[in-house]
Parts: sequence; structure tokens; C-alpha cells
Amino acid sequence: MDSAKELVLSGETARNDQTACIDTKLEVIVIPVSNVDRAKQFYAALGWRLDVDRDKGNDFRVIQFTPPGSQCSVVFGKNVTSAEPGSGQGLLIVSDIESAQTELVTRGVDTSEVFHCSSGFGCRFPDRPGRVNGVHPERLSYGSFISFRDPDGNLWQLQEVTSRLPGRVAGETIYTSPTDLSAALHRAAVAHGHFEQGMGQTDPNWADWYADYMVREQKGKPSPL
Repeated sequence: MDSAKELVLSGETARNDQTACIDTKLEVIVIPVSNVDRAKQFYAALGWRLDVDRDKGNDFRVIQFTPPGSQCSVVFGKNVTSAEPGSGQGLLIVSDIESAQTELVTRGVDTSEVFHCSSGFGCRFPDRPGRVNGVHPERLSYGSFISFRDPDGNLWQLQEVTSRLPGRVAGETIYTSPTDLSAALHRAAVAHGHFEQGMGQTDPNWADWYADYMVREQKGKPSPL
């Protein structure tokens, strides 16, 4: 292969690589509801932010809510989807599953008990076996769940995620709410306490250790212990 042809092929490969790396972020999930005002009242009671409520006459209405700390929103309304009301399913993540359940119950939501899977993570899907009440015994990230339904029966599940799988988070470390940042700092403090016990002395560079731990945790890398 001559050098000119090699340069052309390498340029095409570079362009293809660039195309594959374009950020593509999930923006909206559409859920089907039968009573728009009832659904609006329910999602407002969850504490989700109302972004849009637009009515274009008798044949179209769109409502958008965003859960706290989420970069993806939920849309429902009149004539926005042909799906059957109640057939929607969504997965939310939280840093503390027990606190999330307590808040939902306080807001009047009928949730499941906190549960984990006897093996793997497949039991969170409807009609799958292996559900065990309580948080995961090792409190593994991705290991604990609750679920609830909206008035139409659309299913929402919450999953406790404290450390991402390798490669799941790219770019800078981001905490989308004070609650998430506080929980991450608490986990770092506990881990750092074990680290200092191993050292047998106080770590003067604790701030750097915290920072390294928190970045590694979000990117799914081993902790600096």
C-alpha cells in the first residue's frame, strides 16, 4: 500500500472515530397516561420540577417534568404517544435507597419494600424471581431497589448506585445535587478512616485522598486503599 493511500485511509478512520465519540445524551422519556391532570398532580407531588405545560387546543397537550438532579426529563400528555397507558417503565438512580423510600412515603407514594436479588440484578424486572427483602447485605452499588407506580400503572424503579461500572462515567466528575455530593463525601470519609487506621497516623493529605477516592468511585475504578 502506497503512503498516499495510507494517509487517506487513516484520515477516514480518524473521522469515523470522531463521529463515534460525539456526545449523545438521553434527553426525554415519554410515558403514556390516560388522565393528564391527574398525572401532573402526581409527578408534582414527587417533588419533580415542572418544565413545560403546553396546550395546543383540544387534541394536543404536552407536560414535562424533571426529577431532582436528573439531566433527563419525563414527558406525557395528550396525543404525545400511541402506547397504552400504564405500559411505561423507567429506572431512576439514588445514592441512598432507604432515604429515597422514606421521602417517597412521606410524599404519599405507595412504594415496595426495599429489596435486593438473591443473585445478580435481574430480579428488578417484572415477574422475575429472586427478590429478597432488605438492602443488599454487602450494600453493593447497583444492588438495592424499590419500585412504585403512577396512577396509570406506569412502573418506576429506584436503584441504589454509589459507584459506577468502569467506563460508565466519562469526562469530569459531576455531582448533580448537594445531597449526592454530601453522600459521596461521607463514603470518602469512612474509607479514609480505614486508610488512616492502616497508616497508624493522621493523614495530612486527606483532601487529596478524598478527591482521588471520589473521582475513582464515579468512574468505577478501584479505590486508593
